[in-house]
Amino acid sequence: MNTDVIVGDDGLARCTWAAVEPETSYHDSEWGFPLTGDNALFERVCLEGFQSGLSWRTILTKRENFRAAFAGFDIEKVARFTERDVERLLGDAGIIRHRGKIEAAINNARRAAELIDDEGSLESFFWRYAPAAEHVPGSMTLSDESTKLSKDLKKRGWRFVGPTTMFALMQASGMVNDHANDCVIRPRVAAAIEEYRGIEK
Repeated sequence: MNTDVIVGDDGLARCTWAAVEPETSYHDSEWGFPLTGDNALFERVCLEGFQSGLSWRTILTKRENFRAAFAGFDIEKVARFTERDVERLLGDAGIIRHRGKIEAAINNARRAAELIDDEGSLESFFWRYAPAAEHVPGSMTLSDESTKLSKDLKKRGWRFVGPTTMFALMQASGMVNDHANDCVIRPRVAAAIEEYRGIEK
């Protein structure tokens, strides 16, 4: 029996963590598919940072609240947040009220704006670290590439971007395909990544 997947009521095999909602819908439509656009990647970095030490379910159930609280994760808008916004966010029960993570998100918006000025886009910068070779699904929680990305971001002043957090970003945004081999979504993600990389060449 393959313990890497679980068969749902619909008869489809999925990664074991996606057995129930809201994880199932997220798994089927988002996780592992190539994520594009600077604001979308910035949102993902922020949410992965907020998830640190918590379950992803907590983040999923609060995601729309986060988007409302952080101006849709518009980099330029969040970069202009002030201490008044920090206090507002600390009083928002709809999000994770952790001062360090809130301040990191605002700081990272400012660093993201700088990076875009330097590199052209977050998308091209982050995808530069996508590994060339496929890895064994579920075999690791970080990689050489996520470690390098983490170090580069930290040098640029980003916070809450450790190598494990950056590997989670890579899994979620399609830089690696970490769906289990027998997961029904794995081939769809593989095709989407191949198409994205073909477009980018």
